[in-house]
This record gives sequence, C-alpha cells and structure tokens, in this order.
Amino acid sequence: MFLDGARLANAIAYLDCSLAELADCADVLTFGGTKNGAVGAEALIVMGAGLAADVPYLRKQQTQLTSKMRFVAAQFGALLHDELWRANAAHANAMARRLADGVGDLEGVEIVYPVQANAVFARLRPRHIAALRREWTFHVWDERESVVRWMTAFDTTADDVDAFLDGIRAAAVR
Repeated sequence: MFLDGARLANAIAYLDCSLAELADCADVLTFGGTKNGAVGAEALIVMGAGLAADVPYLRKQQTQLTSKMRFVAAQFGALLHDELWRANAAHANAMARRLADGVGDLEGVEIVYPVQANAVFARLRPRHIAALRREWTFHVWDERESVVRWMTAFDTTADDVDAFLDGIRAAAVR
C-alpha cells in the first residue's frame, strides 16, 4: 500500500494522530515537505522491511538523484524539529476553516464538502467564479457543478484569507 503524502501533515493535524499511526497503514509513503514549508523536498518512508532493499535501485532507475541531496534533505531537520511540520499543517487547516467560516453565510456560496484539512470546496454561480478569477487564481474543481477548490498553505495569513473573502463578497454582488 502506497500513501501519497502531499497533504499527509494536514490529515495528521486534522485527525490529531501521530505520523507513526498513519504510517502504520502503509508499506511505503511520502512525507511531503514542499506543501508544508520545504523547497522541493519530499521524503520517501519505507515501512515494509521486505521492500527497503529495492529502494536504492528503484530510486536510481526511476527518480532523480540530485548530487547535492544532503542540502535538500537538510530541510527536514527544520521541519521535524519541535514538530514544525505539524504546526504548519495545523495553521493551514485553520486558515481553510477561517475561509469556510467567512463564506458560510454568504448568499450564492455553498461549502460542498466538510473542511477537514487545508482545502475548501465551494459551489458558486458561474458568473461569480468568472468575476473572482479576474483577480484571484484558484482551481475550478467541477465546471459542470460550478465547484471550486480553494487551498491554504503553511504561509497563508489571516490577512490573506480576509482579502480573499473581500474578493469573494465583491464577486458575489456582481
């Protein structure tokens, strides 16, 4: 079982469990650093002892082998120290909750999935999506259903969220 860990930290922060508890459910997982404060760093964690022997060969054959990998890997020292990765993920999750709460009573905006991490999925009128996208970049998750995906990150500030909420409100009255 392979677990893609791009947002693993956000899931752990939401579930309030340990990395070890989640890792116990997989044979191999990636611990994503890039979406949690690192610059281009991901860690591959092999839980299945029988799989570990093949990793160096597979890495060399199928992925990049950066000559200065120790500098990329050093970022995990900072992320793992005092569980900065968890604090970053919890902050991103809180900013998503702030965003969802901020549009909760706004007519024409419907949160379509529970906010459980750093993603907010909302349904807006197509004209509101178009108006909002003139000034903001975000993904239209389901064009047919007019569902968008808004993501927050470790470096999203409350001011960032509030500015986006102002943009959403302005688009909703157009």
